[in-house]
Amino acid sequence: MSHPATASGPTRLGGGARSFGILSTFPPTECGIATFSAALAAGIIANGGTVDVVRCGATPPLEDVSVLGTLATDDSLGLPAPLDVLNGTDVAIIQHEYGLYGGSDGAEILDTMAGIVVPAIIVAHTVVSSPTTNQRHVLEQACKRADAVVVMTETARTRLTTCFDVQRSKVVVIPHGAATPPALAQRTEPGPTERVPRVLTWGLLGPGKGIEWAIDAMADLADLRPLPHYIIAGATHPKVLAHSGQSYRQMLVRRATSSAATAYVSFDDTYRDLASLTDLIRSADLVVLPYDSTDQVTSGVLVDAVAAGRPVVSTAFPHAVELLESGAGLVVPQRDSAALAAAIRSVLTNPDLAASMAAEARRLAPDLSWTAVAGRYDELARHLLAGRQPVRP
Repeated sequence: MSHPATASGPTRLGGGARSFGILSTFPPTECGIATFSAALAAGIIANGGTVDVVRCGATPPLEDVSVLGTLATDDSLGLPAPLDVLNGTDVAIIQHEYGLYGGSDGAEILDTMAGIVVPAIIVAHTVVSSPTTNQRHVLEQACKRADAVVVMTETARTRLTTCFDVQRSKVVVIPHGAATPPALAQRTEPGPTERVPRVLTWGLLGPGKGIEWAIDAMADLADLRPLPHYIIAGATHPKVLAHSGQSYRQMLVRRATSSAATAYVSFDDTYRDLASLTDLIRSADLVVLPYDSTDQVTSGVLVDAVAAGRPVVSTAFPHAVELLESGAGLVVPQRDSAALAAAIRSVLTNPDLAASMAAEARRLAPDLSWTAVAGRYDELARHLLAGRQPVRP
């Protein structure tokens, strides 16, 4: 539970367990940032810290961590109780995404941050290369009011400090954690065999995921023996479902059934808990991330694939370019089914390449565990509490 709120917040500077307030969406809300915050909270708790959550939006509380407040997007509901929660902890962590908060581009977060008196860490999930004037203003002001700014890739840090007026000394890179447990044990990689190779894409579906290009790529692999099985796992994203129903999924199904890939592409929208998702990922010979975005600086799915020790073929979105550069995956251009097909063919027909990619993924895995990532947040918090000085990277 949190400390009692005071006018200036807790002042403990030494070691020992620290308490964190997290302002974010949170399960059962279905979105990547809710999942991120729940996993970070669990990592902090596993390391001996405590967490209180102020949830964005009016959704029911959970019992596994303290959800002590709801940040009202309706000003008539007021903010004192949520601010008391955040100010009653040692350090507040604010998740930033333009669509999380009220106002134009989430501008209402600025009023909330003005009332936080304990050290504040803002986590910038989206750093676009060409922001609108208002997007620039909101993120710059949020970073100005924070004591430290966390991004998850070097690409995001470069963008934030060159495309935005943000003090570089405030910006710290802490990687996205992996939900899947790190794959530390040696795994025998598939060689030439009659076993059907499994190719996997998973995550909430919606336009921009680029799965249509992966389906086209699989159609170009009809000569392989045995034929690979391409599994597309995941439900339609709730926001996409509310706006346009199942139109994207239906387009993908039509694309598969009208192509040469129809016999070896399958769709699976089964809900999976962490254990069954981990089993699914580790059963794959190859993970394919065909995303259309050239702007995406963070991908939890990418991190989970690498942490599970799986070779990856990905389009060249920034996080993939950075994380896979040491050899855990192959990177190809966006919207290029021929390039995807060539990369998938290389991995499935070259056991030595697949083995080396998996070995590099396993090498990277330990630093991607949520306990390791939470430890880095705790170290950042310790520095801030010691003097409220930005941490130099």
